[in-house]
Amino acid sequence: MAFFEQVYKTVRKIPKGKVSTYGQIASLIGHPKLSHIVGYALHANPKPGVIPCHRVVNRHGLISSGFAFGGPKKQTALLEKEGVAVSPDGIVNLKKYLWSP
Repeated sequence: MAFFEQVYKTVRKIPKGKVSTYGQIASLIGHPKLSHIVGYALHANPKPGVIPCHRVVNRHGLISSGFAFGGPKKQTALLEKEGVAVSPDGIVNLKKYLWSP
C-alpha cells in the first residue's frame, strides 16, 4: 500500500473527540522519521470530511497554521464541534485529547 494511502487509512481511525500527531501517524504506519511526509499527505487529502485530517496536530498540540481546508480557524471549529478544546493560541492539550490506538 502506498504511503499516502496508509496515512489516510490510519487517520480515518482517529475517533471524534481525539487528536493524533504527525509523528504518531508516521510511527503507526512504520515510518517514524517521516512525520513531515504525513503532513504532505494530509495537505493532499483527496476526501476532506471523510478523512478527518483536522484531527492531526503537531507534537506540541499546535493546530496547523496552513490547514488546507479552510485555515486554522476552520480546523479549530471542526475540533471544537467534536468536543476538543483548543486554546486561544491554537493548542490542544495532548494529555487529555491524544488518541491511544
